[in-house]
Amino acid sequence: MKLVIIESPFKREALKKYLGSGYEVFATKGHIRDLPQKAFGIDLKNNFEPKYEIVPEKKQMIEDLRKKAQQADEVLIATDPDREGEAISWHVANILGFKSDKNCRIEFNEISKKAVTKALENPRKIDLKLVNAQQARRVLDRLVGYKLSPILCKKIAPKLSAGRVQSVALKLVVDREREIEAFVPEEYWTVQAFLKKGENIVKANLVSFNKKKFVPKNKEEVDTLLSAVQDKKFTITEIKKSKTKSHAPAPFTTSTMQQDALNKLGMSLARTTSSAQQLYEGVDVEGEGKIALITYIRTDSVRVSTDAQNACREFIKEKYGSEYLPEKPNIYHTKESAQDAHEAIRPITMDITPEMTQKTLSNDNYRLYKLIYERFLASQMSEAEYANVSVNFDCENYGFKVSGRTMEFAGYTKVYKEFVEKEGEEGLAGKLPKMEEGESLDCEKLATEQKFTKPPARYTEASLVKAMEEKGIGRPATYASTITVLTSRHYTEKEGKYLHPTELGRKVTTYLEKFFSSVINVKFTAHMEQRLDDIANKDEDWHNVVSNFWQGFEGLLGRADASSLSMKEPPKETDITCEKCGGKMVIRDGRYGKFLACSNFPKCKNTRPIEAEVKKVGICPECGSAMVERKSKKGKIFYSCERYPDCKFMSWDVTTGKRCPKCSSPLIVKGKKIKCGSASCDYVEEPS
Repeated sequence: MKLVIIESPFKREALKKYLGSGYEVFATKGHIRDLPQKAFGIDLKNNFEPKYEIVPEKKQMIEDLRKKAQQADEVLIATDPDREGEAISWHVANILGFKSDKNCRIEFNEISKKAVTKALENPRKIDLKLVNAQQARRVLDRLVGYKLSPILCKKIAPKLSAGRVQSVALKLVVDREREIEAFVPEEYWTVQAFLKKGENIVKANLVSFNKKKFVPKNKEEVDTLLSAVQDKKFTITEIKKSKTKSHAPAPFTTSTMQQDALNKLGMSLARTTSSAQQLYEGVDVEGEGKIALITYIRTDSVRVSTDAQNACREFIKEKYGSEYLPEKPNIYHTKESAQDAHEAIRPITMDITPEMTQKTLSNDNYRLYKLIYERFLASQMSEAEYANVSVNFDCENYGFKVSGRTMEFAGYTKVYKEFVEKEGEEGLAGKLPKMEEGESLDCEKLATEQKFTKPPARYTEASLVKAMEEKGIGRPATYASTITVLTSRHYTEKEGKYLHPTELGRKVTTYLEKFFSSVINVKFTAHMEQRLDDIANKDEDWHNVVSNFWQGFEGLLGRADASSLSMKEPPKETDITCEKCGGKMVIRDGRYGKFLACSNFPKCKNTRPIEAEVKKVGICPECGSAMVERKSKKGKIFYSCERYPDCKFMSWDVTTGKRCPKCSSPLIVKGKKIKCGSASCDYVEEPS
């Protein structure tokens, strides 16, 4: 028996289809050894060596793994094909006592027969360059998180956190909000001429005056224009005809998939990540059982294998015809900063169409698979072709223009249309009537509209992912978790689809800018990503990379900690009297939330918890007192008499204080109706 070790148990069923009976699959469910959960775990005096320990809840699992490994003829470690997966492989190998030169590591970019077979035939040593790059990332993040977060708690408020990437992402959101607040709208006007051409109306937009670009800034300039062109003819000065082509987009990377899923499907980052993970690990498909549908989902590469490319081209030729197939395959180039460790996100096979999966897949999984499938299909299709016509008009030295565009060949747009934030631009029309240069047209009417320039849009989850990718902040595997933590820490909040910084988020950013601007900024964070790449690609010593960072960062920590600047909110006064000294109690923030403390501290150290406001709902049918809303240990709401424990009546529903005339059970409120609280009684009072 051969033992294959993977991370996610959800892969097991799909993977076993291709391994055969001679293999057993063991899932670690993620990390089994890591930095300690409740301690710093970095030896600053010993070249930043991490102090790894067994994940507490995995101790029994590791014992089971060791036993299975001892009984196996061969052990192969098939964790995810990225740096974190390589690091998990290294930890597993260490725990099992493998030597560094053992060929125990296999990897596959997709769970398919071909990919798994090839991986089994080519085991390799664990790549220590990738492991070290991941170790450096973990150590850097631990240094920032464990050393900077306590300062934020001390200087601003309890329970705050900072992160090497997280805090820069927050700064992007805060900086955008500052731009919006500082923005001063400028007035401008649009002018549109409705010109008659036979039975047709041509809508031309004002573009120039005296052959120079012109946008009216106020009503006076508009009135001058209207006075000049009133009842005048508009002469065609130039007609330009051209052909344009639109090239198919590249297949998805992690970030472009996340952006498209939010923009087109309305799926949040969390939903998209969850669905993509399921499609990669294996889902039930009618007639196929549990199979994986897409390739690995954490990637910044747009490269695809030759086999996948050829299969896609064959599918296009058969279903759409040779005119939709480019003469040569479409090749896309991955940007220089990408790791390019594996392929773009694509369907494993073109044979399983989205329609074949619709009956068994969840709605999110189906829609995301369809999006991935169609994007990959489009990426290998011909260009879309358009016929363009632009017509320039002159009237009293004012220039007007209309542009028309008609599609001559759909190309890739037959299966996939790219998302456009603002559909259509002013003056862009479809097919225009036939016109000639020198021809003059009558103006039926002139339409004017006052407008104001708009500030830049707030970030959505999708546009923040795009900004992080473009600026080189973080990696595909971290985009979703980074943005999610900003919300969970109450640094940002969503209004509709847009992200707003909270007052707390602003305060944290302001503080970090004052003391840590040389580290918590876009340029430095992108530089650190490059240094991590150097470890992975050029075998640089990860200790040196961390040491260079720490030398500067340690000084910043000391300066911030020693500073007298505090951004804590002052204690909030109350009317509550201290029972020990007679002073006024104030509300303070503590490690476990807000509490009451004496204003005469430190002379008087009296404290007590803040009593939650009691919400009275309904009437007790036992004694006629008010019922109060409470929560069970599991968070479920129930109602009990305010006289508890003297009266121990409770109910899961709001009670009216009256009894059922049929069975004497308490009457409860259900929506707009009053009904008997007994499940066996059908008494109902209709609303009057």
